[in-house]
Amino acid sequence: MQPRVAMKEPRAEEAFTAVEDALEELRRGRMVVVCESSGGESEGDLAVAAQFATPEAVNFMAKEGRGLIRLALTPDRCHQLELDVVAGSHESELRTDVLVSVEAREGVTTGISAADRARTIQVAIDPSSTRDDLVVPGHIFPLKAKAGGVLERAGQTEAGVDLARLAGLLPAAVICEVMNDDGTMARVADLVPYCRRHELKMVTIAELIAYRRRHDKLVERVVETTLPTSIGDFTALGYRSLVDNRHHFALVKGEVAGRKDVLVRVHAECLTGDVFHSRSCGCGDELELSMKMIEREGHGAVVYLSREGRGLESILPAFGRPSAAGGTDDAPAELRNFGIGAQILTDIGLSSICILTNNPKRVHGLDGYGLSITAQIPIDGR
Repeated sequence: MQPRVAMKEPRAEEAFTAVEDALEELRRGRMVVVCESSGGESEGDLAVAAQFATPEAVNFMAKEGRGLIRLALTPDRCHQLELDVVAGSHESELRTDVLVSVEAREGVTTGISAADRARTIQVAIDPSSTRDDLVVPGHIFPLKAKAGGVLERAGQTEAGVDLARLAGLLPAAVICEVMNDDGTMARVADLVPYCRRHELKMVTIAELIAYRRRHDKLVERVVETTLPTSIGDFTALGYRSLVDNRHHFALVKGEVAGRKDVLVRVHAECLTGDVFHSRSCGCGDELELSMKMIEREGHGAVVYLSREGRGLESILPAFGRPSAAGGTDDAPAELRNFGIGAQILTDIGLSSICILTNNPKRVHGLDGYGLSITAQIPIDGR
């Protein structure tokens, strides 16, 4: 008898598969687990191409995933179905547009069974279906992915849609968070044996970003000039978004390409704070102080991002709602939405950066852009 050899537990990084393998799994109608990164604190979602969301698949998610079963759709499909965004959903930390819950108008009973939810999903993704084929509220929760996918926002919603599209399937996915038996969120150490037990492949959003970066681009540089300011002279770079034609800017001080630990401020446009110096937010002060810190350092960059959907009707009511920190600091606070800014930073040659922010947050997916955040530094006026 041959001696029994103990199986070696794979290291966490060895448990992840290549994007190409994950795409093949989806083409076969199988699920994959999508993690933000290979880091130990990363959580994971089950994901399956929506066209393969059978009653069996929905039941598996409900039983073995335990999270909320959601349908990730493209902006175009959401528009075609005339689905409204739940009020305030874009203001949450996730910055995901959550749509009103839906139910198939015909072919369902209570709507909650696995068969009923699978039916609703198939109606929602059927190109011939219209708003009349759905009723609200229901038991399926649609999410609207960003048009640029994970290159615009490094989130599970965008990853699901991107994976389905790249697999040559309808660009829609059903996703569900994986929870442990005790109700806590499953993290990488939990997901490795979970995937082995259920024979599932696991992929990271970071790898998906890297995969898409080899084929896709979100911004193009359209202008470069010298910008003298009261703080100092900067090189101003103008970029155009290839997703929505918005314009974004970078102010660069000194030679930053290839330098380590470069000071970077990613700043979301704030008309009331940046231009009118409203006392209800600290945006303008944070922008000015960041520029002064970069000027003192002698090198660094400010990425100034145009805000999506920020009309006066949403700006003016915010006057009386300052954040707990005294400012909004939206871009660094939600670094999932770092895609366009990340492409700008890589375009100017950065890879090792120190983020200037008063609201430090965990960062996911940036390694897919070749970016490493070595520190998050408070903004001060000294």
